[in-house]
Amino acid sequence: MAATSTPLDKSLPCLSAKGIGVVLLLTIAYGIVPLVGSSYLYEAILTPFLALSLAALGLNLLTGYAGQLSLGSSAFMAVGAYAAFNLSLRLPFLPLPATIVLAGLVAALAGLVAGLPALRLRGFYLAVSTLAVQFFVAWVLNRFSWLSNDSPSGIISAPPLVVAGLSFEDARGRYLFSLTVVTLLTVLAWRLVTSPTGRNFVAVRDNETAARVIGVKVARTKLLAFGLSSFIIGVAGVLWAFAYLRTVEPAGFNLDRSFQILFIVIIGGLGTLRGAFLGAGLIVVLPLLLSRFGAALLGDGFDSGTLEMCQRIVLGILIVAFLIREPAGLSALLDRAVRRLRPSA
Repeated sequence: MAATSTPLDKSLPCLSAKGIGVVLLLTIAYGIVPLVGSSYLYEAILTPFLALSLAALGLNLLTGYAGQLSLGSSAFMAVGAYAAFNLSLRLPFLPLPATIVLAGLVAALAGLVAGLPALRLRGFYLAVSTLAVQFFVAWVLNRFSWLSNDSPSGIISAPPLVVAGLSFEDARGRYLFSLTVVTLLTVLAWRLVTSPTGRNFVAVRDNETAARVIGVKVARTKLLAFGLSSFIIGVAGVLWAFAYLRTVEPAGFNLDRSFQILFIVIIGGLGTLRGAFLGAGLIVVLPLLLSRFGAALLGDGFDSGTLEMCQRIVLGILIVAFLIREPAGLSALLDRAVRRLRPSA
């Protein structure tokens, strides 16, 4: 009997190619970049890229996979950052990894509370309820100075990044620390979306009624999505405050940051893990490109205010263009480019 080809057989080379690509990227990130990278590359590009990628990854689990729109991502970043600060301050005996995990759990608890309206609300109304969480968290951080160690301005400073006696205080160390955290959580997120839980997320996103018919517990699935998403976003907040900024205030986690994370997900591609990284890469590099282009075109007249205005205009144009021409984002464009480059069988 002649052997027959199945869909699974055809997918194996594709999966193998993706695996090779991931290994190659990690080899470059861990083996080459630390040898040739500069402090500017670590501090201005790679570390914020990793923190924003992780935050977008968490939001993509909630919005891209589970279909629950949230405008409160920055609030959960703030919860994670301030929780980690207080844990390291009040419980100095805790190792840094345990502090980060506990801070993520505090953010997850906040996410579960914020997700309760999702049991009754959908779409625009759910987004408004998460927007209320954003303002409530900002009010709490400004109202209760104990959370910032009685700092009048609410500013907190990052504790030393030390794990098992190894210091990650310099720019390269903070990059490697962030890279390791992001890699671990990305692997866990990939395991999640390929598991039955991930398929339940997609079922709820596509049709809640049909999901109930096939036995999916919709309420539990929604709350689980909020909790897991907030955990990842909370850890991203720790990286943003501890590894990137090193000092942060409540205003650093404002509504603009929530929209920035949402824009990353839209531009990168909803419902794809790599979309978070593609979108974050564009968001981080875009101001640098605009700054260089504006300085070359206008000279000294291109100040920071003009740069911010141009960035908002270009970002708005990109979002509208992607929503119209390619709703699946940069991830779909990358797939299309790979298919065109791949020789036909």
